[in-house]
Amino acid sequence: MPTSVKIFDTTLRDGTQGEGISLSVEDKIKIARKLDELGVHYIEGGWPGSNSKDIEFFERVRDMKFNNAKITAFGSTRRKDSIASDDINLNRLVESGAQVATIFGKSWDFHVHTAIQTTLEENLAMIYDSVLYLKSCGLEVIYDAEHFFDGYKNNPDYALQTITKAQDAGADWIVLCDTNGGSLPGEVTAIVTAVKQHVSTPVGIHAHNDCELGVANSLAAVQAGAGQVQGTINGYGERCGNANLSSIIPNLQLKLGYHVISEEQLKSLTPVSRYISEIANMHMPINQPYVGNAAFAHKGGIHVSAILKDASTYEHTKPELVGNKQRVLVSELAGQSNVLVKAQELNLDFNKEHQKTKEVIEKIKDLEHQGYQFEGADATLELLLREAFEGLEEIFTLESFKMLVEKSANHSVASEAIVKVKVHGETIYTAAEGNGPLNALDNALRKALLQYYPDIKNVHLSDYKVRVLDEKGATAGKVRVLMETTDFNTTWNTLGVSSNIIEASWYALVDSLRYALIGRQRVEPANKEQNERLGLINH
Repeated sequence: MPTSVKIFDTTLRDGTQGEGISLSVEDKIKIARKLDELGVHYIEGGWPGSNSKDIEFFERVRDMKFNNAKITAFGSTRRKDSIASDDINLNRLVESGAQVATIFGKSWDFHVHTAIQTTLEENLAMIYDSVLYLKSCGLEVIYDAEHFFDGYKNNPDYALQTITKAQDAGADWIVLCDTNGGSLPGEVTAIVTAVKQHVSTPVGIHAHNDCELGVANSLAAVQAGAGQVQGTINGYGERCGNANLSSIIPNLQLKLGYHVISEEQLKSLTPVSRYISEIANMHMPINQPYVGNAAFAHKGGIHVSAILKDASTYEHTKPELVGNKQRVLVSELAGQSNVLVKAQELNLDFNKEHQKTKEVIEKIKDLEHQGYQFEGADATLELLLREAFEGLEEIFTLESFKMLVEKSANHSVASEAIVKVKVHGETIYTAAEGNGPLNALDNALRKALLQYYPDIKNVHLSDYKVRVLDEKGATAGKVRVLMETTDFNTTWNTLGVSSNIIEASWYALVDSLRYALIGRQRVEPANKEQNERLGLINH
């Protein structure tokens, strides 16, 4: 049984077959570099015989240096009743400049008769000829035995003949594919064990996740003797996705003791997984194991009380090992322990017996009952805690605002906001237009504050979400607005709740600017004198 496992990443090929995923050539190159830094051993760049985008990718990476990974080109066995050296797709693999060719062939007799409509003997010849030709061209060849587990369960003798042909032709790896994702871990273990007794070529596993078993089947295959695992970052892929490498890699290394990547590379797993989700423009589930934002988040007061004594009470591994971090959420379930941890993070003077502690916990629970959800809005929570424990001077106070929205028959909607605020005792009255009510309100408020707080010119809204909390209330229902703001160095989230979407947006907007300005005393200590002058530090 191998003590190390090779990782074959197919995010750029199989992953792009997932619904909603489309990567440009530039996107694929960025991801390839990140995967190489992570330490994966093979990066499958695409199918150069299928589209011009993949051809361009291989042309561009040909002269690039990769420190850990071999770039792999994907294709199929030769066409039936043809000659391998004349096959256009096989020659595209050779011409791609890739170090490794990965080709798939049929293992299931049902597919041979139904999908490619040829004889069992011709299919065996297609496998042998294709592998032999690519080896004669000097390539490392990985043979993907498509539908192997279904084929083996239907006709084990023929399924074994197909991989024997690949071995006889000189394949460097034989990868067993659970293409439909319908196998169970016990079946995978038994079949991989049987294959290991039949062939001497190193074996790999390529699992799909249609039964939510892609990770489990991959681990079962490795424990049965497979030395290579194919999958995608975050489990992207067709239908229900491929086996998720973001879970497989730490499970292999931290739980089963295999050497996969270095400890330092493992610490980059969370940043790499999140980076790829951003490039792919795919929402990353917060509860994704190991790398999700909530993977090591604690909400219940009893849980938090326990992790303060020893994190292993409610954490199966140290989040830092995979580049993640522990988070404590404050909500209606919070006890004193939750607030204690948050206060410690903020260097606040927390006293369990202090009346302020009890008051702020009750206030948080009351606000959550109204619809606030602080685990998604750390900036609003921080302002609330700082105000309770330290006291924060208001950087401005609202006197009034008005919104004007006009729509005429032949013109788009026009929005204008009129804002009246008081800053350091002075009343400021401004008006501004915008491409929507919130944008107009934002522009008017900034216009009023800019002369006092010039730094807000670098603060920008980066995301805005609205959720209806009371569906039965229809258009009169209460809404929660979650606002993400950035200064291009850091990002923070604020929220507001109201039965009026403009008012809820105002609350979130005000907190986003308050956090930006008040936060300067933490990130720019050299500006203490200026902060005192502006009233950002409470004496």
